[in-house]
Amino acid sequence: MEELHRARHEQRREVFTDALTGLGNRVALTDAFIEAQEAAARGATPAALLLLTLDGFKGLKKSAGYASADQILVTVGMRIRSAVRENDVVTRLGGDEFAVLLPATPQNRAAAVGNRILAALEPNIDLGNSSVRCGASMGLRIAEPHHSVEDLLQEADMAMEESKSEGRNKLKVFDPSTLHARQLQRQIVGELREAIRSDQLVLFYQPIVELATGRIEGSEALVRWNHPVRGLIMPDHFIPVAEASGLIAELGRWVLRAAVEQLRQWRENSLTAQHGFSMRINVSAADLQSLEFVDDVRDALAKTGLPPESLVLELTESAIIQNNELDRYTLASLHRLGVGLEIDDFGTGYSSMGYLRKLPVDAVKVDRQFVQELSKDSTQLGFLAAIQQVIRSCGLQGIWEGIETAEQAEALRSIGCTSGQGYYFGRPLPGPEFTDQLSQQQTWPA
Repeated sequence: MEELHRARHEQRREVFTDALTGLGNRVALTDAFIEAQEAAARGATPAALLLLTLDGFKGLKKSAGYASADQILVTVGMRIRSAVRENDVVTRLGGDEFAVLLPATPQNRAAAVGNRILAALEPNIDLGNSSVRCGASMGLRIAEPHHSVEDLLQEADMAMEESKSEGRNKLKVFDPSTLHARQLQRQIVGELREAIRSDQLVLFYQPIVELATGRIEGSEALVRWNHPVRGLIMPDHFIPVAEASGLIAELGRWVLRAAVEQLRQWRENSLTAQHGFSMRINVSAADLQSLEFVDDVRDALAKTGLPPESLVLELTESAIIQNNELDRYTLASLHRLGVGLEIDDFGTGYSSMGYLRKLPVDAVKVDRQFVQELSKDSTQLGFLAAIQQVIRSCGLQGIWEGIETAEQAEALRSIGCTSGQGYYFGRPLPGPEFTDQLSQQQTWPA
């Protein structure tokens, strides 16, 4: 009978214990949470949950090896347990994620325990031949009567993610506005997915003009979201959501197909063919990382019968400066395909004359900030002339953004700049209005 009792006790212990660290596991956390919620329902103070992950653990695992990674986790578990109170339940949920349930604990006391844990993790961990420091990011959430253990973990996780984004090795308390923001973002993602599939997106077009003659050289396609309730939404408000949610590739394919189809119609109606007119579209970093992107471009051109050189892909400096193998492969493949490649917003942060000579690009679009400084600084024109000379010496075309006045256009012409874009020549217009201007205007502005 005693042996049976010991066997059952051992079996129960195994069910509730993390095999590596000897801490509790998710089952133990759930069991302790249910008990704490029942106590709270009888009038006790609600429980608190601390959730933490180790900063940079994946990199440590790769460099130190699996055995050392396990040793780190065991040491971290011991340090957490040494920093908490006797009745706090310390658990490892998997990987480098740990949770501590603090029964009947107000927020200020739970935060004090959390900061003790972070302090306990500060010293280096000895691995024999080396030592490593392994801080943590931590989220704190106080349980509420409606919470399930999954709810509590999810909201503590939101606070923990905030800690990571603010520099790590910090404790962040859950903020209900974070939950609202997440819910709002999920709603926007769903609406954007529907917008892509149901023609709520529209393209506006802005002219690229030859400065010496006013002849139009091409246009840039700029996406807008014609929301059924909120009206016209600018890309600054939904492109970041598309990037964060993984919708950017689907959005990019829509823009590509719609832009080349519009160009096909203009050429078919003899509005652009005589000018060697090109269509510019913006390309994201995610596009360069997609093996299908080159095929998407090739297919779009084949479907419309357009020559590759009639399409120019604008890539931000930040998208191409990573210079990884897949980016290089995609850029080289697009270059072989014959489409134009252009660095957008040149001069906004990563500008390096070295990579201008190495990348297979044809042009750079100089950021508007440089033109805007013309009226404020008498030396600015000389500076712009130097930039133009460098661009030309690299064998590239320069397109100058942000031209808003005739004086700015004339100043750029005077130093040999050839192409420009900005409100002076025309604001972005919907397809039908831009088409009407193409049919009537010989030079820009009118």
